[in-house]
Amino acid sequence: MSKLLKIGHRGAKGYVTENTLDSIKKAMDFGVDGVEIDVHVCKTGELVVFHDFTLDRLTNGTGEIGKFTLNELKQLKVEDQFEIPTLTEVLELINNAFLINIELKGERTGHPTALIIEDFLANKNWSIDNFIVSSFLEKELLDVFNHNPNIPLGVLTKASVNQAIILAKKINAKAIHPNFALLSKGNVKDTQEAGFMVNTWTVNTKQAIKRMKSYNVDAIISDFPDRL
Repeated sequence: MSKLLKIGHRGAKGYVTENTLDSIKKAMDFGVDGVEIDVHVCKTGELVVFHDFTLDRLTNGTGEIGKFTLNELKQLKVEDQFEIPTLTEVLELINNAFLINIELKGERTGHPTALIIEDFLANKNWSIDNFIVSSFLEKELLDVFNHNPNIPLGVLTKASVNQAIILAKKINAKAIHPNFALLSKGNVKDTQEAGFMVNTWTVNTKQAIKRMKSYNVDAIISDFPDRL
């Protein structure tokens, strides 16, 4: 069995506000093998790192994130103290030190994400093995695949591992990213034998972590990466 990858969910979400540079720094302090983040396209076209489609839960702003310019978003505070980062800022912080799982959360995120990845591969000495782009959105994954089939892809699912495998074969994905509640020892083995990594989320309790490890998954994504 290959080494289990320990991946921080939205940085180290259990300790520091999700999808912030400080949360990613906290995950780095824990010695993770990677972090998972989410991206949306804002009104001026930049990719911003944020989970929700609206600003209301986490910031002092209100409304859909895609309707604000980058400058407007930078004026907001995330939980009264943090700034919404761009994907470029996150990549510059990580500096090819480990894997980044970029989840395409919003629409029209696939193509610009692929362009940024290509820039960091060509000009910032990043390894392509340190990128994986995941999504629930078939269209966004297809956009990445059609632009550059070499960018590693992961198919997210909280409904069906088998359905995810069908899409994964279509886009030559590297991994299936299932919610851990979908997994059994058998379907993990079957998925790996079909040629895909199994990177499961969001596994936080010691009991669930132990069970996922016993299934020999390839990666565990957790709010508490130090528990892995």
